[in-house]
Parts: sequence; C-alpha cells; structure tokens
Amino acid sequence: MSAVPPVRSTSHDTGRGEPNHLLEESILPVTLAGRQFGTLGFVYIWVGMAVIIATFSLGATGVSGLPLGTVVATILLANLVLAVVMTLTADIGTEHGLSFAVYLRAPFGTVGTHLPAISRGIVAAIWFGIQTYLGALAINGIVEYFTGFSSWPLWYAVFAVVQVVNTALGIKAVERLASIAAPAIIAVSIWMYFTLEDLASAEGHNIWTFAGGEQISILVLFVGNMAFWSALAVDIPNLTRFLRTEAGAGSFVRRNKHVFAAQFLALPITQAFVALIGAVSFIAAGDWNPVSVIQETSTGFTLFVLLALVILAQWSTNNAANLIPAALTFVNAGAPRLSYPVAVALAGVVGTLAMPWLILENLFTFLNYYGAVLSALGGIMLADYYVVRRRRLNVPDLYRADGQFRFAGGVNPAGIIAWAAAGGVAVVLLDYAYIVGLPLGFVLYLVLMKLWILPRYPQQEVTSGFDVRFLATTAGCEWVYSSDDGGLTRAPAGTITAADRPDV
Repeated sequence: MSAVPPVRSTSHDTGRGEPNHLLEESILPVTLAGRQFGTLGFVYIWVGMAVIIATFSLGATGVSGLPLGTVVATILLANLVLAVVMTLTADIGTEHGLSFAVYLRAPFGTVGTHLPAISRGIVAAIWFGIQTYLGALAINGIVEYFTGFSSWPLWYAVFAVVQVVNTALGIKAVERLASIAAPAIIAVSIWMYFTLEDLASAEGHNIWTFAGGEQISILVLFVGNMAFWSALAVDIPNLTRFLRTEAGAGSFVRRNKHVFAAQFLALPITQAFVALIGAVSFIAAGDWNPVSVIQETSTGFTLFVLLALVILAQWSTNNAANLIPAALTFVNAGAPRLSYPVAVALAGVVGTLAMPWLILENLFTFLNYYGAVLSALGGIMLADYYVVRRRRLNVPDLYRADGQFRFAGGVNPAGIIAWAAAGGVAVVLLDYAYIVGLPLGFVLYLVLMKLWILPRYPQQEVTSGFDVRFLATTAGCEWVYSSDDGGLTRAPAGTITAADRPDV
C-alpha cells in the first residue's frame, strides 16, 4: 500500500486570513476517549425515542383493516429491515467519529452538503416543535386538573426551554435523561396496554381476532413504518460517534457491538409494542390515541402517571432524535461562528416558528413526504461509504475548503442529481417510497461517481488503492485536531484523553 502523507486542515485561517467555515468544536471527529456510553445507554435512548404519539397511530391504522397479529408482525419486520440500514450507516460514527452533516461533505461536497443536511435539520426542528406541543398539552392537563389553571402556550415555552438546556449540556446529559425515562416509559406503557385490553374486553372485543373493514395493504403499512424512521437511518452517526469503540476493531461486529441490541431489539420491540397499544386503543374506543382514551376515565394519581409518560417520552425523543441532529446541521452550516449550544436554541426557535400545532393536523402527509426524500439519501450514503470508498475516508480534507471534497465549486453533482432524481421518484410513488428511493439513490449515485465524477475529481481514498491510512478505529487510530498547529490528522488511539476532548 502506498504511504499517504497526513493532510491538515486549518482552524482559523484559510490562507486568505478568513476563518475556516468548515470547523467548529462540536462537529470535529469524536476521539475514542470521548465515546462515553455503551449498549445499555444506547438502548435507553432508543426506547425513549420509539415511544411517541405518532407511533400509536401506526397500529391503529393497521388494525382498521388487518388482524392485530398481522399488524404487529408487519411493524416488527419493517423495523428489523430498517435496522440493517441503520447499522450500516452507524459505522460512519464508530469508525471515523463523524457527524452526519460532516460526512455528507463526501457525497455532496463541502457546500453541497448544506442542501440535504439543512433539509434534515429543519425536519428535525419541526419534530421538536410537534413533540414539545404534545408535551405541553400533557403538562397543561396535569396543572389544570389540580389547579384549574390552563395555558398550553406557557407550558410550551417552559418545556421547550428545559429541553434546549438539557440537550445543550451535551451527550452525557441526554444519556442521563434516557436512563431515567426509559424504565419509567416501559412500566407505564405496560400498564396502558392492560388497561386498554380490559376496556376492550368490557366492550365485548377480542383484540386478537378484531379487524376493521378498511382496505389496508400490508406492503403499504410495511413501507410506511420504514419511512417513519428514515431520518434516523441516515443521521444515526450523530449518536454512534459517542458509542464506546475498541481501538483496532477490524471486525464490523466488534466495532459496532453496542449498536446491535439497540437497533435489532430495542427499536423493533418497542415500536411494535407501542403500535400494539395504539391498535388496542382503537379496538377499545375507536380512538388511536390511548392517552386521550385513558385520560377520559382517569383521575388523580392515575392521570398524573399517564401524562408524565407523555412528557418523558416527548422529552427523551426530542433530545436525541430532534435537537441533536438539527443543531449539528445548523453548526455545519454556520461554523465557526455558530456554536453547538446556540444551534440547539436555534433548532427550538425554528421548530416553534413552524407552528407544529398546525402540522400535527396533517402529520402523516408530512411523514410520508420527508420519508420519501430521505430514503434516497440513505441509498447515496451506503453507495458512497461502502462501494465508492470502501469505508476509507480522507477525513482531514472534509475540513478543507480547497481539498478533494470541493468538487465543482464545493458541490458534488453526483450527489445532488442522484438525490433529486431518486427522491423525486420516491415522492411520486409515495406508498412505496422507501423501497424505491433507497435502491434508486444507491444505483444512480454509484453510476454517476464511477463514470463521471471520479475521473474528473480524484479521491485519495480510491487512487491510493484504498490505503489503510484512511481508516481510523479499524487501524487502531483516531482523527485528532490540534489547536496548537491548527491541524487535523490521524494519530494512534489514546493520543487524546477524555480530559483533552470535552463532551459536546
């Protein structure tokens, strides 16, 4: 293999006395010392993320035309298939310690990255607004029951500020909340299931033999559930770059050992169980929202516990699934002037200005369209990382405006064209968006890169014969930034300690 000299990026100076707009502390690669949580922490985060109000509707939609067992099995299988995609993209975080938006500089260019990244960031911010609104309604319900005072806008503001502050404190604060929220969410969810099952029995319904009269396609339900988590399938490196990773772990399984339990157990089982609760709620009362159904008959402490579940679920989801992704895409666009805490606050403002209480009225239209577009992005990422670059990545050049990822004026045409074309087809074929957009994005990007871009814009990972020097964790190394000489380079694992790299 040929020796590849280290490539450095400049922290403050581009050569013309201008700040480097590609550098900011929170979007630097996370070193091995900065990867602080393992399997249980990641499982807790996923349990918290999966319990959201919209998931209840998936089960209710399915059972309106299919037997409950079929609905649960379909949702479980869809999440298992999606877990494969998530685990593959997760390796970008465990191998290189990179965030989603920074990695997109490879398939889209240092400027082109902003179009897909900001699109995802805005969607995440809107989701933050939706979840905060639902949490505010729950808080208002508790306060109104005990005091008679009602003002959901006030509780929206309070709840939003609390979440923004919690997320701005860093990934450890997010994990601590998840470790508290997840067990509570599981316990209350089990209680909800049995409460609703008893209600269904009292109404004379057998939940396992019930099926509504609607025409529901199993394939449409399957694809719709995949679109549900399409955003996390592409930006999962934002979280996996903080997972404890063993230096020199050349095996994919060893390197991503903390990913598997979360993706193949926590997500599918929790998602299927929450959808089951929504389905039983529909069977029992004709309403997909079990919170509304139980709330109508609950008083005192029972009401408090129920609505506390809603608050914890929205809060834990917002931290990991919405505020972190949105903030990192905003930092990527506004570096170095936009810091991570400010970007988290900006995400909260954007989510609120989107007026989520209105979007909630058309939630599944919103879900379907952005899921269709992001499915193509997933295909492009898989093609770029595994086929074009074979997991090798010239990470220092990701932080150089004049490096190999500049392509044509900072834009990689292959990424933009493949995303627009595959995403457009997925939107047209909306019911089957994910299973159309992902493979089409994969193929289009690969063809355009091989026949057009690579001959014109050489990529060192490829021209070096896929040199091991472009691997990090696998080779027992990590990508390290030094403020002393303004350089980003590859160094043996352990060069940076936890004290040297503060949590962001």
